[in-house]
Amino acid sequence: MAHDADTRRAVRGDYIFKQLGLEVAAVMHEVPVATARRWKREALTAGDDWDKAKSAQMIAGGGIEDVVRQTLAVVVQQVQSTVEALQLDPNMPPGEKVKALSSLADAYNKLMAASRRLMPETDRLAVATDVAKRLAEFVRAHFPQHQAAFAEILGPFGEDLAKAYG
Repeated sequence: MAHDADTRRAVRGDYIFKQLGLEVAAVMHEVPVATARRWKREALTAGDDWDKAKSAQMIAGGGIEDVVRQTLAVVVQQVQSTVEALQLDPNMPPGEKVKALSSLADAYNKLMAASRRLMPETDRLAVATDVAKRLAEFVRAHFPQHQAAFAEILGPFGEDLAKAYG
């Protein structure tokens, strides 16, 4: 059974914006999972990476940023606790303390570098996605009479954003 472009966009939208698994999004729209996988693969070939768009959406919604912030907060607390423990340990030789502090600093710097690398990968798409979401909310709040037309445009425009920034 052939599915129209609206169904394909709905599966893509649920996968990306509702953060559903591809299988769940396919079942919700009565599309065979194999078809949804093919659509995703074809989109990737055409420059629309659904996974990057999904990651960008999560970042735009604060998901990844929240995880990174929580992780950094835990690491900072652990660094502080370790430094205090090292300072209070009278039995540890100074050379051992220096080695421990050096190792701790190295781990902290690696975590910071990894978090910086994680964020820029989808940062541009996240900003573009956030702007599109804000525009949709603005249209809904201030121009409800145009909401249907805007929704019709937003789906294909989201695909263009993913190609341009993904």
